[in-house]
Amino acid sequence: MEKSEKKALQIAACKIRIGAVTAVYSAKSGHPGGALSAAEIFAYLYFKEMKIDSNNPKDESRDRFVLSKGHTCPGLYAALALKGYFPFEELKTFRHIGSRLQGHPDMTKTPGVDMSTGSLGQGVSAACGMALAGKLDKKSYRVYSLLGDGEIDEGQVWEAAMFAAHHKLDNLCLIVDNNGLQIDGPVEEVAGPEPIDEKFKAFGFDVQKIDGHDFDAIESAFCHAKTVKGKPSVIIAKTVKGKGVSYMENQVGWHGKAPNDEQYKIAMDELHKSLTELEAE
Repeated sequence: MEKSEKKALQIAACKIRIGAVTAVYSAKSGHPGGALSAAEIFAYLYFKEMKIDSNNPKDESRDRFVLSKGHTCPGLYAALALKGYFPFEELKTFRHIGSRLQGHPDMTKTPGVDMSTGSLGQGVSAACGMALAGKLDKKSYRVYSLLGDGEIDEGQVWEAAMFAAHHKLDNLCLIVDNNGLQIDGPVEEVAGPEPIDEKFKAFGFDVQKIDGHDFDAIESAFCHAKTVKGKPSVIIAKTVKGKGVSYMENQVGWHGKAPNDEQYKIAMDELHKSLTELEAE
């Protein structure tokens, strides 16, 4: 990846973090931790990987994205706003009555949202259906779905995985945000999903494990996934929950709560400092 392209993606990821924290702060509720850990994934998908057009959000030939861990939609909304689906300032209406930006994605209200999600485990099944439809209709679009490592405790995830492999959905790429924490604590203590890679291999997936904050690794993984034939792909992205905000990083308590005024100021100071440094490079 060229230096200028990587810089642009790093800036996009930082702005996604700023937007996500702003949304949660404005709502006085929400889920910042998992939105921040996935910022690089959102940035790469929306600014490099997917064939999408904010001026034509329902284009039948577009690539599809399903946020299976729907509670982390502040990150998705920030990416959509940066991409031009709606004004960035609208993030401040997150979870407000009448807002298009509710606490979980709503495909009937929010431009750019391909599937309503929120009940964990269900989004990936919808993504499988979209991928199968693409195969049956002989369309070239690809389908991407982001899951949490806590979410894969849900049995429906593995039913979907079995379905995807059975139907040879090589137009489907799953990403597991492997930040190690879920609402009740470390994933290894709640249900112990490891080895995640071996489980997906057993279900018939092409599997890659990467640093989910490294754009070179992210690009290499997505490029490889497009070459896989006859089976679905999964990218297991090792990340830091709350990435980018010092007091949120690796802290399970920031799974689902909003910063107060003082905490918000600290977060904005840190993120804007990071943005200024990136823009000055």
